Amino acid sequence: MQATENKTIKIAVVGPESTGKSTMAKYLASELKTLAVPEYARYYCEHLNREYTLQDEVNMFYGQVALEDAFLASKPSIIVCDTTILTVKIWCDHLFNETPKVVTDEIKKRHYDFYLLMDIDLPWEDDPLRDFPTERAHFMQVWKDELNALNAKYKVVSGLGDERLKNGLREVGFLLDVRY
Repeated sequence: MQATENKTIKIAVVGPESTGKSTMAKYLASELKTLAVPEYARYYCEHLNREYTLQDEVNMFYGQVALEDAFLASKPSIIVCDTTILTVKIWCDHLFNETPKVVTDEIKKRHYDFYLLMDIDLPWEDDPLRDFPTERAHFMQVWKDELNALNAKYKVVSGLGDERLKNGLREVGFLLDVRY
């Protein structure tokens, strides 16, 4: 797949907690010599000294959109996103049993060319910003359901260590018609 003159190929790295999304996004960006959009929610929640609310989820939605749009402003041929606003929907549905319309409307409009869905085969790593160590299988199914509902093009990436990174790069290579 070749990027058109003004079209950036957008690769999203998504999945349940503690599955190596950030590591994969940084690795792919380095290998592809491009930018990795970080996960805004990590910055937002880092200093939040209370339980987050539905309004916090909306704030994280706006922050993620603004961050991604800022990275896209430089018009790279490829960009790697460490998560997407679909994460906001998944958390809103799970925690608050609703997702604000502004989020669902933007999800319908915001296109990604390819998703890497990180598998839950990695051991859980404790992190103050992670909440559900025993529910990763549930969230893996939620991710599959959400991606299928969008008719998204995605591949599940499994493996440990360098093998996992190489598997992700290989899947992206198929998209780009390049061998890695």
